[in-house]
Amino acid sequence: MAVHPASGATPPVLDDLVYNRPPGHFTDADLEQLPEGYGYEIVDGTLFVSPAPDAAHQLLVGELHLQLRLACPAELAVLAPFDYKPDKDTTFEPDLLVARRADVVGAKRLERRPLLVVEVRSGRGLRDRTFKRAAYEEAGVPSYWLADANEPSLTVLELNADGRYVEHAHIAGGEPLRVERPYPVELRLPNG
Repeated sequence: MAVHPASGATPPVLDDLVYNRPPGHFTDADLEQLPEGYGYEIVDGTLFVSPAPDAAHQLLVGELHLQLRLACPAELAVLAPFDYKPDKDTTFEPDLLVARRADVVGAKRLERRPLLVVEVRSGRGLRDRTFKRAAYEEAGVPSYWLADANEPSLTVLELNADGRYVEHAHIAGGEPLRVERPYPVELRLPNG
């Protein structure tokens, strides 16, 4: 979204937030003012804007959501999308997350550590594989899944005893996988 306000193509609130605010000063209150239709995330006070996801992305999110939801224990919740705030200057909007139901009921965003975060690759997926991975790892999120709608595939990362993500499993479309964290569930990705 690199449209300059002189063209009049962006909503006024976005003009103010993007062009009249110094980098590193975006807050959760700013997110609530932004127009719908895009994905907004704040990293260290800097606003990131993503276009609406394509159909392949949404189909994979829906498939994973369904499989997770069907196996989900009553004390947990599967949410898509739902903001997660790992620290005071960062708010992510993961494609899916699993959290304790008590932590999300009535909340605008999750401020406690989720049990699982799932990101479905958008574009090259660089943010998902780099700073989001590092932020989730630093926050102590036990399980982080990286999915790719183009292949489709899924990489399951879990924190080890040193607090670092290690690859636990990788599957491609059509292959089955049973995971135990955050709870036992049988997964199978569509073939494409």
